[in-house]
Amino acid sequence: MAYVKDRPNKDGTTTYCVMWRKGGKASGKQESENFDDPKAASRFKELVNGHGQEWPPGWVRGQGFVAEQRRPATMFEPFALAYVDRLTGIQGDTRSKYKKEIRENMVPWFGPYSVEDGQGGIVRAMVQDWVNDLEAGRLAPMDARDRKPRTKYAPKTVQNKHGLLSAILQSAVDAEPSLRGANPCSKTRLPRLDGAEDEEEMVFLEREEWAWLHDCLADDAKELGETIAETGFRWGEATALQPRDLRRRNGRPAIRVQRAWKKDEDGKSVLGPPKTRKSRRTVVITHKLDRTLRRRAKGLAPDALLFTGPEGGKWDPGTFRRLRWVPAIELAAEKYGLIKRPRIHDLRHSHASWLIAAKVPLPAIQGRLGHESITTTVDRYGHLLDALDDEVMAAVEWAMDPTAPLPGFLERSGLASTTDGLLNVPRQLSGLAQEIWKDASGMVQDGPEDGSETVFVVTLDGREVPFADRQDAQDVADQWNDDHADEIDAMRADGWSEEKPTRRGAIGPEEREQWTGGGPVWTRMPAREFVHSALASHEPDGALSYEPHPVMSRWTWEFEHDGFTTKAAEFRIEFRPGGTTEAHARGINKAAVRRAFEQARMDALEVCSQNPNLDPVESRA
Repeated sequence: MAYVKDRPNKDGTTTYCVMWRKGGKASGKQESENFDDPKAASRFKELVNGHGQEWPPGWVRGQGFVAEQRRPATMFEPFALAYVDRLTGIQGDTRSKYKKEIRENMVPWFGPYSVEDGQGGIVRAMVQDWVNDLEAGRLAPMDARDRKPRTKYAPKTVQNKHGLLSAILQSAVDAEPSLRGANPCSKTRLPRLDGAEDEEEMVFLEREEWAWLHDCLADDAKELGETIAETGFRWGEATALQPRDLRRRNGRPAIRVQRAWKKDEDGKSVLGPPKTRKSRRTVVITHKLDRTLRRRAKGLAPDALLFTGPEGGKWDPGTFRRLRWVPAIELAAEKYGLIKRPRIHDLRHSHASWLIAAKVPLPAIQGRLGHESITTTVDRYGHLLDALDDEVMAAVEWAMDPTAPLPGFLERSGLASTTDGLLNVPRQLSGLAQEIWKDASGMVQDGPEDGSETVFVVTLDGREVPFADRQDAQDVADQWNDDHADEIDAMRADGWSEEKPTRRGAIGPEEREQWTGGGPVWTRMPAREFVHSALASHEPDGALSYEPHPVMSRWTWEFEHDGFTTKAAEFRIEFRPGGTTEAHARGINKAAVRRAFEQARMDALEVCSQNPNLDPVESRA
């Protein structure tokens, strides 16, 4: 190891000589360097020790680091901190975090060096040594020898730190005039980041595991946990929610994410914009969660916090983890046998995994989670995509064989129009005849056989719809009123008697001992679709009976047999009493409905031209 030897001079001064054996070997060449200042000698000794008993890169014996290459403004620490100060588009806490990273994990290695090329500048070998030291937890060249051991950083963490250093040194390359010709970080060999490491960092809860954990949460934490699990919000987004964030989108209850908790450069929590531009988003939620949040919002100011800690202020994440989260995990382990040890943030990951298991497309998951890029979504959750194997193979079969059926997920998505222009070849069956199943998922279910069970009836625009469960009935009534709110308000504004708008809305649910009306009792929540439709009626001579309205659009329910459909587009031609022919198209893809409507009208005119009761002269006209 290098050491300092004091040598008195004849004039009464002292020379401080740093001495060491080259390479640290007893047989190595004796090396030395002289200093007039004991502190400078001590710093140089640490540099020699940090570089394996070798001369520090860029040091010229008797001169030190060449003066013109060591301008104060281009020394690593001031240059790096100035780089962070110039960054735009980052939060105060991020800026503070970067500066702390520079001082703690870079300056002890690169502090004595310049970002400029030449003598005394940072070189590629130094960056590689730094990466290796971070991974191994070794002390830095400028660390005191009695310092406590450094942390061994995981490969992903090392990569993140290297990314910041690379950005700092690249700014030296890009400076005007340029300070160096190349970035010394460009060819660094980084620790291998295996896919398994990402999986180990994330804990995915099964639905029943989340149910166990939810059951074990304290009462004042349950609804916050529900909100994060159902929406996939980040902690800072969920705890920043306010009553004014409760919205509706396309008739569905939703939450607008427009702020999140951040920390400024002094470490103080402040409300600011979400993490990225795409983090500002509107997320649809269930009616159950909407009722929960609106109940919490009742009586609060629009900008008050929906979720507060025990003392009424913001929930501190550390306090929540210590007093609510960890006790719930321990109780769930004891009560239900929960083995996993999730973090609060793992509720966000679990939410994404549930969506993937339900075959929700990745772009929809990206938008819901607020990822800036689909790459982030794929990188983070791509290993879960084996849940979509059936859909992938159905799509491949369809692409390879024009006679294959349209993949179900494509048809349900409303994107069936993407098949326009492809051959429509009847499905050819080879070998023994195969049984063809008919889809019955849209059929109304049977109600109680004896009709003796209690039912809950909702009256919707005069139509009575019975339910076996009161909550389902209430949810349908609430959603119906939301869907028709504008229409009902317009009726009142136009001066209609109150009877009309009241009838148009939902009445009930009304509890009855049994259902005596027609049709079945719903024992589940009916499906609901936003359906587009168009209708035209032609006289026998082809003339329009009336001017068709533009394509109409509205929410329809499964019990509305005259309007509900799950198809992208469908049409029909119907001959009506009196000799008129109707062309009707409907579906959940508006563009496809328009095309189907045009086809329906053409077919209707052809039917009219074949009317045997039509005078040939009129037909030619």
